[in-house]
Amino acid sequence: MSIPFELPPEDRESSPYTGYTRAHWETVADGLLASAWRWSTPGCSLLDLPGRPSRSGVRSDGLEGYARTFLAAAFRGAGAGGADPHGLLERCARGLDAGTRTPGRDDTESWPSILDHDVQGQPMVESASVALGLRLTAPWLWRQLDAGVQDRAEAWLRGALRHTPAPNNWYLFPFTVAGFLESVGRGDTETAAARARALELLEGWYRGDGWYADGDGRAFDHYNGWALHLYPMLDAHLAGDEELSAHLGARLRTHLDGYALMFGADGAPLHFGRSLTYRFATAAAVGLGALTGHTPLTPGTSRRLVSGTLRHFLDRGALTGDGLLSLGWHGPHEATLQSYSGPASPYWASKAFVALLAPAGHPLWTAREEPAPVEEADRVLALPAPGLLLQTTRADGIVRLHNHGSDHVRPHEGESAAEDDPHYGRQAYSTRTGPTAAGNVADNHLSVQVRGVGSVRRRIHPLGAGHGDGWGWAASWHRPVFTDGPPMVPGLRVESVTVVRGRHELRVHRVIGAPDGARVTHTGWATGPEEPLVSQLHGLHGWEDGPEPVRAPGGTAWTRWARLPRLGGRAGGTSVHLCLAGLTAAPEPAPLADAVTRVRVDGDRVEVTWARDGARTRVEFDPLRVFLLE
Repeated sequence: MSIPFELPPEDRESSPYTGYTRAHWETVADGLLASAWRWSTPGCSLLDLPGRPSRSGVRSDGLEGYARTFLAAAFRGAGAGGADPHGLLERCARGLDAGTRTPGRDDTESWPSILDHDVQGQPMVESASVALGLRLTAPWLWRQLDAGVQDRAEAWLRGALRHTPAPNNWYLFPFTVAGFLESVGRGDTETAAARARALELLEGWYRGDGWYADGDGRAFDHYNGWALHLYPMLDAHLAGDEELSAHLGARLRTHLDGYALMFGADGAPLHFGRSLTYRFATAAAVGLGALTGHTPLTPGTSRRLVSGTLRHFLDRGALTGDGLLSLGWHGPHEATLQSYSGPASPYWASKAFVALLAPAGHPLWTAREEPAPVEEADRVLALPAPGLLLQTTRADGIVRLHNHGSDHVRPHEGESAAEDDPHYGRQAYSTRTGPTAAGNVADNHLSVQVRGVGSVRRRIHPLGAGHGDGWGWAASWHRPVFTDGPPMVPGLRVESVTVVRGRHELRVHRVIGAPDGARVTHTGWATGPEEPLVSQLHGLHGWEDGPEPVRAPGGTAWTRWARLPRLGGRAGGTSVHLCLAGLTAAPEPAPLADAVTRVRVDGDRVEVTWARDGARTRVEFDPLRVFLLE
């Protein structure tokens, strides 16, 4: 689709995969900002972008517009040594002045006050963008302000230090505010306490493999890159804190070693987790690693990933006709959003422009682009700490994530605290498909049906993960939750194992404690009629029906209307169910039935023999063990 501003010519010599250079990044930043700032108030303190308001209200949304575009302008200006050809920093300075004169007033320009997270707390989120923007542009903006404006700005920002954040990555917002205040000589015991508390929590949230939980639960998603790594690592880099940089940088390096596999050959990130309307912010950690040097990736691979993701969304309609980022994925898509999403929310995509802090002569911009990891070879990678299993296929450039460890159920919530969450509850996600919308048949899901009511998966309990040469596995268990009628069936439990080889996915489930008359269904990948994708599902054991095609009229982020295959069978007491699943862009792929020559189920042991080489996959329960016998 066309982009509503002119880009520089492609450079296929230095960027053979994307054609994008640093000049493209600067032009996109300028274009996004020019389009958004057309909607500013006269005093430039709020950007009232068109669209449905978030739950925080239009004034908070207006602050969100200011703060998030200011962050992009700051990355753009700081990376260019203070150059501000379009006067954006001057407008941001005017907005800071106007917004902090009478915080909390219901007038044209005043910013909302920063309160606790559960009392219209969104301004605390935006305070971090304001503070980071001021820190990055201090020589050209902050130091040029009158002392009175500086004092008012500090007074407003300190609201983030004096109120309670949400119990997750939000603690990094007062951390970032405090870092700015200390950087301009306004630190004290209050700023020191905010920073110490955030770093203390961060240590507790680190689970290994380069992954942080987003709070005390088991939410692992893109917040790792665009928040949990970004804020503290960038703070240490800007402060020149070598000890903290080395500590956090080692984790960032480890994170990127696996995270680099989560981008498809078309530049798409995995459609997994919440806040996906932030789009190319998914590449922020890659740019951060290149900037700080804490990365296992070459500069050419890093640019391939960040530019590929930026181009992916620009080429697929993320911008409206007047140059605004829409609420959605490619174009507008309601099911991608959360209740906190407002018209300016997509501008957290600004975090991708952290790459512009690397100056024009940096290897990130001068090295020749190299292939993305998915373009080099088929890969299987298990990440035991978050309970994720990655599977990539070079032939079609698709990345698949099998989720056996990430959910969005907070520790204090019961198993049935909420209804189905498509962004976490599915067994698998990819760079070419999205989950079906709530209210539609769930894709990649085993559902236990009791008295005609199907279950959903909420809290996920990981059982382990591992990989070998060309294969890998991950496993978990969950208590099926029923959103209609009684929420749970006592003693009911599902243990699930995914084993991958090549493009094939062996899915093994043991259902324990199912009441008489219960049934199970299992679905595969959801695809649309206009997509060059094939979704396959083949029952191996424990199924009576299917696979039958079922419809999801709510579609996905890729297609307005979707279909998916479904198996059905009986359950009662303890039962074992096996199937093969596959998602491929290969034309006329071989039937999944041809991939396996023998299936044996003997009590708590399952063994599958693969047709291609006679190797056997064995899954044992009690205790859980997974083998590949060659």
